[in-house]
Amino acid sequence: MTEARIDVQVEHRHAPPVEQKHPNTCPKCGSHYRDDELDAALWVCGHCGHHFPMRARARIAWYADPGSFVEEAAGVRSDDPLEFFDLRPYAERLAEAELNTGLGEAIVVGQAAMDGHPVQLAVMDFAFMGGSMGSAVGEKLSRACDAAVERSVPLVAVTSSGGARMQEGILSLMQLPKTVCAIEDLHEARVPLFVVMAHPTTAGVLASFASLGDVTIAEPGALIAFTGPRVVQQTTREKLPDDFGLAEQNLRFGHLDAIVPRADQRAYLLRLLRLFAPA
Repeated sequence: MTEARIDVQVEHRHAPPVEQKHPNTCPKCGSHYRDDELDAALWVCGHCGHHFPMRARARIAWYADPGSFVEEAAGVRSDDPLEFFDLRPYAERLAEAELNTGLGEAIVVGQAAMDGHPVQLAVMDFAFMGGSMGSAVGEKLSRACDAAVERSVPLVAVTSSGGARMQEGILSLMQLPKTVCAIEDLHEARVPLFVVMAHPTTAGVLASFASLGDVTIAEPGALIAFTGPRVVQQTTREKLPDDFGLAEQNLRFGHLDAIVPRADQRAYLLRLLRLFAPA
């Protein structure tokens, strides 16, 4: 009789060091860049077109007219109601994320103008705890929806998230119906929602507000799936297509309206703002 074996992988303080490439090294072609070079290129590789992660404030500066963005709900922060502790306290992880990113949470919301068109922006930042959606992210997104309805202006949402934030347990999962209800209020008020899916948009965020846009576009090569291909392949034990879960497959199946390279997104969104403008 063979003894059952459970294979569990956990984070370990004394794990051997893993050689990491510089974050500005393109994972596709190996090209190296300085920060200022990538910033000038909207964080897109000039050789192969790979889209690097783009910070929320940099994207807002790209979308919005200069000086037009006014941040809202900046003081909304996640609490630690469960006093969650794995290898480190959740409160410590939050403080570290804020220190490293300069953000209070994984989403930045506020009002702005794009080529003179008033809009409401809600831009997620994967650098803050993987863009995970806790109670503060759900609250800020809901406030952005309320502001868009009150001002009767379109909401432009940029998603980049690993899903719900496990450290908040059921409170995090409750943000899925909360944000869906907020988007439903937008639809009832006939206020348009434009969603830009950046890499990655997965799990609870994809299963809630990210999929509910009136127009939904994605960046090339973005992972857009409830769970990643490695987990699906381990579960089903089947060989998956090379583009499984990527934006290109989602477009082929009709889950997206378009794949728009980052350099073209502002012009694309401006066209949508003109098309959806009140008569």
